[in-house]
Amino acid sequence: MNKKTSNVLNSSDPLLIASSYQRHGRTTDINDHSDLQVLRRIKRYLLPKDFTISPTLLAEMVEGYDIGDPLADALADDGLRFAKPLQQAIIHDDIDNNLTNNSSFIALTEQFGSHPDWFDPKLAQVGAIAYRRYPLMLIWLLRNVALMAGYSIPALSLPLIQTGALMHDALPRLMRTYAYILAVSEHPQLDGSAYHQRQPLSQVLEIGSEGWRQSIKVRQVHTLVRKNLLKGKLSAADGVIAPTDQHHNPDGSWNTAYWGLPINQTDMIATHLQFSLLIMRGLRLLGARISSEEAEGILHLWNLASYWMGVDLQRLPKDETACWEWLYTYLSIQQLDFRMGRPLAKALHDLPRQLMGEDNRRGRFVEMVNASVTRTLVGDDIGDGLELPKSKIRFGVLSSVPILFALDTARQHNSTVADKLEAFRAKRQDNMNWWLKKNDDYYK
Repeated sequence: MNKKTSNVLNSSDPLLIASSYQRHGRTTDINDHSDLQVLRRIKRYLLPKDFTISPTLLAEMVEGYDIGDPLADALADDGLRFAKPLQQAIIHDDIDNNLTNNSSFIALTEQFGSHPDWFDPKLAQVGAIAYRRYPLMLIWLLRNVALMAGYSIPALSLPLIQTGALMHDALPRLMRTYAYILAVSEHPQLDGSAYHQRQPLSQVLEIGSEGWRQSIKVRQVHTLVRKNLLKGKLSAADGVIAPTDQHHNPDGSWNTAYWGLPINQTDMIATHLQFSLLIMRGLRLLGARISSEEAEGILHLWNLASYWMGVDLQRLPKDETACWEWLYTYLSIQQLDFRMGRPLAKALHDLPRQLMGEDNRRGRFVEMVNASVTRTLVGDDIGDGLELPKSKIRFGVLSSVPILFALDTARQHNSTVADKLEAFRAKRQDNMNWWLKKNDDYYK
């Protein structure tokens, strides 16, 4: 145990803490990445001056590696796919006779059948409005910050590579993910929120809404992927990632001693923060004026979505500062192996020219802008690790800062400007949903 670790950890017995939190192969010493740009920025600008990594949080994170989604996993073990019967039971009050005595299914109907007491729909709507206000920035930040940052962490990348979807069907997977964050942030004030003559939403994430439905479906997908990974049935990484880097068991199954369970509680919280905290931070860095109430609302909105996705509510950080403390701690102890994330990063990076043509100048320009967003907001060290190209005009992305800041200021003080900006937002959002309008029944 080195002296740095004992100084960073606020513990009477740091040796005991170290032996505990490094019991998985995926976990590194908390000082191994101290010079990572993203960690330096978080510590300098977003954490209290007296911040130290909490041994309690470390222990909770490592414990979470070995916990999946007990309710959904129990149903998967019984061979049950719960998404359709769960929606049928709640929306139509029609429960399958074979499930009436299934305690896990009944518990899920209770979780999805009504909003929890802690949920504040007004606060969530404040967050949803702010989250949806900047459609171009939203997809920029989803693909170039939230997703690319996650690709630097092998424990998050390997399950994605094993399924093969994000390498071979990058556009559909990106747009499905985009559709999910749109569904979560759908709110009553949105023009055209009632697709196919559906009744407009009465509140954010109401029971039966698209965000509610997609949360159920994605939770089932995560459960099936977890089960198949544990059995070694998903092997799309073979031939792409060296077997030694996958650290699988001799029979090819998932190595829980090294990785913990796939799609575990801790990694699901990391994903929760990718979609909420990191996107919110990116909006602010690009010039958006996100108030403290709107920031609280965005986190509150995603707390419910993550709760529905199977995350233990008690494990979620409680406020924005706690979120940054959680993320800093998580990033500090992850083994980084960029070789694992490069196939995913390349598939995502190459999308513009795949859509516009290999020799299309606009496609190349869009790719360089996307890479510049990652390098500027996440860091050159991660950009280099993922082998993203460098651009001489990379800081041009920051030209949006004064523009967006000025527009947001005008919106706050002039209702006419606010109305025009909302009309522009709605049109821009509709244009950006081109793939969904072509391929997804909800958005057609």
